[in-house]
Amino acid sequence: MSAPGWSTDSVAGAAGLVCSVDALASRAGVDVLVAGGNAVDAAVATSAALAVTAPHMCGLGGDLFALVHGPVTGAQQPLALDASGRAGRGADPERLRAEGHRVMPFRGDVRSAPIPGCVDGWVALHARSGRLPFERVLAPAIGLAEEGVPTSPLLAAMLERIAGVPGCEELTSAERRAGATLRRPGPARLLRAVAGGGRDAFYLGEFGERLLEVGGGEYTPGDLERPLADWVAPLGVDVWGHRVWTTPPASQGYLSLAGAWIAERAGLGRQPADPAWAHITVEAARLAGWDRPDVLFEGADGDALLDPDRLAARAALLDPARALEVGALTAGGGTIYLCTSDAQGNAVSLIQSNASGFGSHVAVPGTGVILHNRGVGFSLQAGHPAEYGPGRRPPHTLSPALVTRADGSVRAVLGTMGGDSQPQVVLQLLARLLLAGEEPGTAIGAPRWVLDAPGGTGFDLWRRPGAHEVRLEVHAPQGWEQGLSERGHTVARARQDVAGFGHAHCIDLDAQGGPAGAADPRSVIGAALAAPT
Repeated sequence: MSAPGWSTDSVAGAAGLVCSVDALASRAGVDVLVAGGNAVDAAVATSAALAVTAPHMCGLGGDLFALVHGPVTGAQQPLALDASGRAGRGADPERLRAEGHRVMPFRGDVRSAPIPGCVDGWVALHARSGRLPFERVLAPAIGLAEEGVPTSPLLAAMLERIAGVPGCEELTSAERRAGATLRRPGPARLLRAVAGGGRDAFYLGEFGERLLEVGGGEYTPGDLERPLADWVAPLGVDVWGHRVWTTPPASQGYLSLAGAWIAERAGLGRQPADPAWAHITVEAARLAGWDRPDVLFEGADGDALLDPDRLAARAALLDPARALEVGALTAGGGTIYLCTSDAQGNAVSLIQSNASGFGSHVAVPGTGVILHNRGVGFSLQAGHPAEYGPGRRPPHTLSPALVTRADGSVRAVLGTMGGDSQPQVVLQLLARLLLAGEEPGTAIGAPRWVLDAPGGTGFDLWRRPGAHEVRLEVHAPQGWEQGLSERGHTVARARQDVAGFGHAHCIDLDAQGGPAGAADPRSVIGAALAAPT
């Protein structure tokens, strides 16, 4: 017997859909669709609204990745955008090592905060594929920031974590109970500047000036002049009769694709309740990711990481009856996901992040913006290809996914928050959607497993690849627990957990009866909303 768990329905939306962790943000995206915008406009509007309503997960101080596909692109394959920040010219790994650091500081240190790329991401998405004026796209977010929003239950529970952090008074001085009105004058002012003046009004304006002050030499004016959004070639693999796409390194999205390829080659079945389904997906994720710290860095060859011969060798190690000692193979949250679609067949898979909750806990004074801590992905090992250094991008956990049909048109967009566990959740969703044939609501609400490194931060899973336990949601089938244990896995069943298993969303354009989407009930106030026909 499984414990009572999450439940959500698929929402039909032939005229367009928006799925996110906050109903107010989803409504902002739908409002833009109704005004004549396309899926790209809706994605930017929703993302900007979440920067207002969900500062514990994302914001103007974070990064962004996106996949866009459909007629609006004029391309045969998805467009991929990497809007992740780079370390400033003052980045000095030797100084950190001299201070005794073996890994990047997790919080309270601006050196773990590359220049945030989110705003450059919005500008690039809209400039290439948007339809409405930029001011109209950002208008819902500006309205929410100025008029105020109800404090969400999850935000209210986390505000205590930044009590006393300098520069966070806009959040911490407000009433902290769920439902209390939260106004965001700092982000409202910055959003208005961006709406009227584009990226320069942000990076070279008030935000940039104060970022240089708080950086204390970490950043230079030249760093802020360099746009942070790059259009890059997506990665894709054929699996379960479709082609699945993601963003290339420094994103860890290749792990979702590699895990799905290995699971298919290993004969994954169509019954997710079967303990063998759990075992094969767990092993596929472990075999895909055990060497991530060595091979993931900016500029890594994503196609080589997905080479069929490389993946086939890993799939051959998967024993359907026993967990592999992955450690023997070694050589030695604060994120939101959203997806949108429109009536023309365009779709966007977008992920935006602070990294950990409230990021680095370093605020840019007077702006209401807290900087992310994506720099924790850097290595402090001298000579490592992902070593912290000037102008470099750190390895990223962000892993958006987009699925196309045989004719190249969009089938689905999906993704999740969740740090290192993102590819594991995406793998499970892909298997449920493409192999088991589940509706979005069923797939999103279904029980999940994630790999856990006890005592870790959620961003260091692969530093000890042989020391994992498989953490099961409270409503996971009893057969999973027994079957995984019998196969040699260390298993722990979690209590009810609204964040530790991801906040995933999905839009399936092939759902029964037409396009349908679902937002994760684990996000408590998330919503999949349809544009009226």
